[in-house]
Amino acid sequence: MNRAEKLREEFGDIHPGAKTKVKNFLEAPVQGYIRNAPFAVLSTSNADGDCDASPKGGLPGFVKVINDTSLLIPDNGGNRLFQSYQNVESNAKAALVFMIPGIEVTVRVNGRVRFVEREELEELNMEAEVRNPDENSMIVQGLMLTVDEAYFHCPRAFRFAELWNTETIAKNADRSLKEIISN
Repeated sequence: MNRAEKLREEFGDIHPGAKTKVKNFLEAPVQGYIRNAPFAVLSTSNADGDCDASPKGGLPGFVKVINDTSLLIPDNGGNRLFQSYQNVESNAKAALVFMIPGIEVTVRVNGRVRFVEREELEELNMEAEVRNPDENSMIVQGLMLTVDEAYFHCPRAFRFAELWNTETIAKNADRSLKEIISN
């Protein structure tokens, strides 16, 4: 018996609602959420299992819903570490968590990716869709994700963290990074 089976034996079976929420395509409400999301975290790992989680942001809908099984994830210039892309070279699996500020529910999408070169993105008329552009605000390349799993994820973690609590946000806005990391 594996660990998950042992935990389910101790704490109970998968919640009935969770058993049916995971789909192998993007349902219309999931597509709507993605089209309104200005932020996602892209997770990858290489063949050895070394992981990377990379924040991605832009105007709502910067990740493009191509159809009910495909997403196009543009990559705007950044720190040039390209860790996600190094991982994808040896392991084409990737995962995304989409977030909309103030909304406690997220969307999770897991799948397989392939590189999309800048020339192909230019043919699709893709441009950087960001607020506050800077000198690096250009699409370098992208990933096309074929969906294996897609679903809404419950708000419990956001509620536990009070992530969107406006009082906490206001308090943190008055703090410097130096103050935060020195504690």
